[in-house]
Amino acid sequence: MGEGSEGAGTTGGYGRRRACAVAATGALATLALALGVAYGPELWGFFADGDAVRAWADAQGPLAPVAMGALVVAQIVIAVLPGEPVELAAGYLFGFWEGTAVCLAGGMVGTLVVTVLVRALGMRVVRAFFSAEQLEGVSWLRDSARFELLMFVVFLIPGTPKDVLTYVAGLTSCRWWRIAAIATVGRIPSVVTSTLAAGFASRGDWVAAGATLAATLALVGAGAAAYAAVRRREAARQGRPR
Repeated sequence: MGEGSEGAGTTGGYGRRRACAVAATGALATLALALGVAYGPELWGFFADGDAVRAWADAQGPLAPVAMGALVVAQIVIAVLPGEPVELAAGYLFGFWEGTAVCLAGGMVGTLVVTVLVRALGMRVVRAFFSAEQLEGVSWLRDSARFELLMFVVFLIPGTPKDVLTYVAGLTSCRWWRIAAIATVGRIPSVVTSTLAAGFASRGDWVAAGATLAATLALVGAGAAAYAAVRRREAARQGRPR
């Protein structure tokens, strides 16, 4: 009797902690959404301006890496905000290694927040950021029996729609920690090209920065073709119209 009561208490305590975590995440996400609606144009202008992002983070002094990581989280949660200027600003301000670490850490936290948010609120929050056409464009991935492998491959390809994939992943039965791991590791090529180019630029090595950006553009072009090929092949496997 005592053991059963203790087990029930432990289970109940876990359930309460989980409910509190979900509620806290939902509250933060709701606040972020409200800010996005109220200050949408200003936020877009800020996130699109790499110089402004860098100056704001730098002004935070010792907390600059934390501030930059928070911007990465905000960009992933408020999916309509541009992410590339933030990654470039991180590379320029902190250099390649630290800038990459900040972006990947922020990306992991942002992915976890999105996953909890989607699983708490469902399609309502997904539709708040993405059109029916955008969701239909990745439905082949969500419905695939090889979801985790395909998600990883798509995340590795520069230029693919990572924001919508992060939200759609939360609609699947994939475990939250696997989604976070796949998204974080898969973001490495995209983040590295941005922080590396910006790191070169911060040292005045414009030749290396230009070469890195040129290589990035080539990868994006090749990635777009690879993504289209993967999508066509998987759609054919599922019997979907291509």
